[in-house]
Amino acid sequence: MKILDTQKVSDRINSLSESASIAMARKSRELKSQGIDVISLSLGEPDFNTPDFIKKAAIEGINQNYSKYMPVNGYQDLRESISAKFKRDNNINYSANQIVVSTGAKQSIANVIMSVVNPGDEVIIPAPYWVSYEEMVKLGEGKSVVIDAKLENDFKITPKQLDNAITERTKMIIYSSPCNPSGSVYLNEELKALADVIAKHPQIVVISDEIYEHINFIGSHSSLASFDNIYDQVVTVNGVSKAFAMTGWRLGYIGAPQWIADACTKIQGQFTSGASSIAQRAAKAAVEANPSVIHEMRDAFLNRRDFILGRLSSIDGLELNKPEGAFYVFPDVSKFFNTSFGDRLIQNADDLCLFLLDEAKVALVTGNAFGSPECVRISYAASMEELTLAMDRIKEALSKLS
Repeated sequence: MKILDTQKVSDRINSLSESASIAMARKSRELKSQGIDVISLSLGEPDFNTPDFIKKAAIEGINQNYSKYMPVNGYQDLRESISAKFKRDNNINYSANQIVVSTGAKQSIANVIMSVVNPGDEVIIPAPYWVSYEEMVKLGEGKSVVIDAKLENDFKITPKQLDNAITERTKMIIYSSPCNPSGSVYLNEELKALADVIAKHPQIVVISDEIYEHINFIGSHSSLASFDNIYDQVVTVNGVSKAFAMTGWRLGYIGAPQWIADACTKIQGQFTSGASSIAQRAAKAAVEANPSVIHEMRDAFLNRRDFILGRLSSIDGLELNKPEGAFYVFPDVSKFFNTSFGDRLIQNADDLCLFLLDEAKVALVTGNAFGSPECVRISYAASMEELTLAMDRIKEALSKLS
């Protein structure tokens, strides 16, 4: 009798790559637990605490006994508050029924992909892209079509690039603005030009990932769904993790065409049901607040960006854009490829990140994970003290390569 190998995981899981940012953060924690002084600039997590008014709303939710099962797509009053937020901040009209609240924006994106993409469908993803987009497309059995957005174009794709990438099998486009990992922000006129291309292909659904909306240094944020000619094709993804320093609360949401919202509610009902009841009470306070309440955090990130850019620009061999949002810089490090220190050869960004971890005790994330193998991602969601020391260490370590 044949004995089944119960320890063999599915082909689906074997096809997935581990999140590079999570893997590097885990390695940093392991080294720290061994007493090694590692500075981790790998995770996209604000180093601020959740604002007190949001914590107060959560406590009130506990005291009011929000402890029962909630609607799968989120409490009605939270969805109404999100609807009002979309009108206030984004000039988009989504009814409460078009909104689905999930356990983080990551689940929101996965829900949409699983609800729309069929096996073999093509999904266009501009690179650099957030690490999980391509892996989620794999789970949906789609085919990723990557467009290389060049540093010289501020890591933003052109309408011509998008038009050339679209085929009869294109089902979806996924992008973020402000972008993780590049920090690039699409201007209104740039989005309008892309919208005019998308409008020619009504079968395409676009996921517009706007989770970094309020960490924006140019004074305005534009949403793709605000253009009437493609409103019915766009799913807007957002949440409270980044702007309100609520990563651990796990609360994201979408505004979407009704058929997609219904599909996401259906799939979520079978996987997780509704997001945490207490996180929803906290999120209601966050989305109802005037965005000015987090300007102090945004301004701190801006100061850190300027500091990091100043320090990195003094290092020969790095090429940089000027990120206008989020809290990352994404330098091109390819001039350090085929260099060495002792018997250690640097052939690619993976090698360079491991070299900096070993030699400088600073954890970064390889650009390979973001579809841009010539780059590395540096998160400046850390204290100025840590950033100063990290920049000193990186500069010294890189000076040893020749």
